[in-house]
Amino acid sequence: MKADPQRQLKLLDLQALDTRLSQIAHARRTLPQLAEIEDLEGKARLIDDQLVRTRTELGDVQREVAKADADVQQVRDRAARDQQRLDSGVGTAKDLTAIQHELESLARRQGELEEVELEVMERAEAIQSDLGELERGRGELTERLDSLAAERDARFAELDDEASSVGAPRAGLVDEVGADLVGLYDKIREMSGTGAAALRQRRCLGCQLELNAVELRAIKDAPEDEVLRHEECRRILVRTPESGL
Repeated sequence: MKADPQRQLKLLDLQALDTRLSQIAHARRTLPQLAEIEDLEGKARLIDDQLVRTRTELGDVQREVAKADADVQQVRDRAARDQQRLDSGVGTAKDLTAIQHELESLARRQGELEEVELEVMERAEAIQSDLGELERGRGELTERLDSLAAERDARFAELDDEASSVGAPRAGLVDEVGADLVGLYDKIREMSGTGAAALRQRRCLGCQLELNAVELRAIKDAPEDEVLRHEECRRILVRTPESGL
């Protein structure tokens, strides 16, 4: 392939521009906020699962509390009615004695049910405390995620603005270099990350290898408009005044 020296030198400008665009894209993909957001989102999902389980458990226990309270109240109501009958003195001695015995039995039953009610209430309080801790932790996590998202979006905007600014001259450079040379350059760049490199002080700045005397002689003898490729890395090798030929 032939291309005048000026077009080849412009190729180095294009490579520098594309290198910076690649760096910006890499910075966008590897923002530290992205990794932390991913980590915290995983933790948030775990907490959300725990919240669902804990709220379900609390609902079940609260129904137990309601049932235990109803059982105690039922015994209290029965005892109150018996006490009222006993206090009225209406009935035979046998009936009043039976009521007295029933009151004693109800008192024992009430004590047993109140113990059950207390145990269930204590469990409900413990679960409620756990739920509060989970909700507090989830709230803190949400605040941190919102903060990280704002930092990420701000940094994205900065990088996007820079990419837009840096990339603005690219179309003009492509026109100056020419479609044929850009086509070769893009093909090489897809494979190796960089498509062209300057020859400076007898060294290829693409792979950083120093060329030997035979290679340098061949480059020196090549026509100025010949597009050269480095045998080692296959990049387009652009001669400059600092090539050391």
